Parts: sequence; C-alpha cells; structure tokens
Amino acid sequence: MPEVSASVWGGFLSSYPDSHILQSSNWGELKCAFGWQVVRLVCSPPLHCGAQILFRQLTFGLSIAYIPKGPVGDDWSAIWPELDSVCRQRKAIFLKLEPDLLDNQYLGNAPGGIPAEFQMSAHPIQPPRTLVVNLNGDEAEILGRMKQKTRYNIRLSQKKGVIIRPFDDLRLFSKLMQVTAERDRFGAHSQAYYEKVYELFHPHGDCELLLAEYKGEPLAALMVLAHGKRAWYFYGASADSHRERMPSYLLQWEAIRWARARGCLEYDLWGVPDASEEVLEENFMARFDGLWGVYRFKRGFGGELRRSAGPWDRVYLPVMYRLYSWLAGARAGLG
Repeated sequence: MPEVSASVWGGFLSSYPDSHILQSSNWGELKCAFGWQVVRLVCSPPLHCGAQILFRQLTFGLSIAYIPKGPVGDDWSAIWPELDSVCRQRKAIFLKLEPDLLDNQYLGNAPGGIPAEFQMSAHPIQPPRTLVVNLNGDEAEILGRMKQKTRYNIRLSQKKGVIIRPFDDLRLFSKLMQVTAERDRFGAHSQAYYEKVYELFHPHGDCELLLAEYKGEPLAALMVLAHGKRAWYFYGASADSHRERMPSYLLQWEAIRWARARGCLEYDLWGVPDASEEVLEENFMARFDGLWGVYRFKRGFGGELRRSAGPWDRVYLPVMYRLYSWLAGARAGLG
C-alpha cells in the first residue's frame, strides 16, 4: 500500500463523494500549512479503502497521529497493518481515530471492523455531539421544523434592516472572530488560518463567507463549508453592537439556503455540549459554561441531535501516552 499524493487521494475520494470534509485533500493541505504533516494511504481493490493521517511532530523525534472522520472505503481491514507501520516509522505515541460514524452505529459494524488494539479515549479533538439540520423539502418545510422563536428572530432580523451578503474581507472576519472569542471565552484561529481555508475551498465552490450588516456596519459573519451532500458551520462571529436585530439568526438561515442551493441534504451546526437531549433540554437555560451558550442558539434551527462514535486511540508508547493523557486532562480541567 503506497503513500499517495494529494491528487491521487482526490481521485480515490471521487469514489466516495460523501466522505467527510476532514478527509479531503484540501483539509490535509490546510493542516500542512499549520504544523501538521499529512500521509495518505490507499488500498487497491478488491479491498478499496484509504485514510488521510495527520502527524504532529513533538520533541525527541516523537509524534502523535490522528485520523479525523476516517478511514474511508468499503472494507477497512487491510489498512490497519499499514497504519501501524507508518505510525511506528514516525515514532507516534498513539494514533487517534475519530471515524465518520454515529454512536449508535456499533463500531464492529464499521467496514471491516476496528481492531481490539484500539481503546476508547476520553479526549476527543472534534466535538462529539452536534445538531444536524435536515435540508429536505422546500424552504417553508425547513423553517417549519425550526423552533417558533427562531423563525420569529429570522423574520425580525429581516424587518429590522439586516442585510446578508457574501464578502471576502478575511481581515474583518478575523477581527470579528477575535471579538467573539474574547467575549465568549473560546479560542480563535489566526487570520492566516481563515485566509488559507478560504483560499483552498472557495475557488471550488466549497466555501462561502457571509456577512450580516446594518446600514453598512458589520454585525456578524460566518464561514460555511460543504463537501458532497453535507455542509458544516465551522466558524462564526458577531460584534457587540445591534444584537437586538438578531443578525446571527438571519445569517444562519442564509447559510442554510446556500447549502441547500449547492445540493446539500444536511447542514451540520458542529458542536454542542456532550450530553443527552434530556439533559440538554433540562439545563440549557441555566448553564452558561462551555458550549451551553451555543446550544441555546443552535437548538432553535430544528436539527437532529447526533453523537459520533469515538474517539479511539491505538497506543504505541504506553508510558508517553499516559503522560500525554494526563496533560490533556489537566488542560481540560483548567478550561
């Protein structure tokens, strides 16, 4: 199983057009620009499968390996020995796997299964739980599945003169992201990161940057990405002014319309607290920590609550893995 180039990987993915965007060649190129190394492996038929692996170099020649939302293919059984080999060559402490499967899809039913050497991890990289909006039907049907208050806020924003338009000012977008990060206490990427996302995905019609403004004043912005029949709301920001005009509600609605016009069947709101629907609904008005604030906003768009299957770790250096896990837990506790 040779390592393949980005172009060959793109050809392989053409057989799996609805694979996750985090397994796309462009996502690998994005991560290469910000400190990761990318290895792409492809099995030949009859066991047609592959994986895009990200490696982060550490000190002493060690690394960590990560497969986001993969592997991809019909039967994964042939890829595990090759993954072990490439991880050992790069002195990986462990390989973290977050497959593009749901929690209720038992991993033993994954194509070819997942080896017993993988263990469940307490440290996900991607948010385990999300809300996914069904884009089937016309606009009236999609709006009809939303909470009444969310529909009201979308109409209110329109009545109060908020305008949504595409734009390409990444400096402004990054500035809005920093304002939001400071206000809501989360981490934001650098301007260069958002510029690279836009550079890689927008020319192919897989990304749009949308701005909400009132009388020329920027109020909110988001970046929506799409791949196959799915779209994702990864990055969003809002200013501190004119929040009574509900610009973020109209902005999300226009992003949903963009995804639907592009042919997507699902719009993934990407990240809510990792709790059951019962717990979320019982506590969302009282909790303000972590992702609880965004859940209050996102729940109104009528999405289905889903939980991913993972993360899973394949450990190669147990002592270093325990140290790494302890540090990851400590950082989470401080957060």
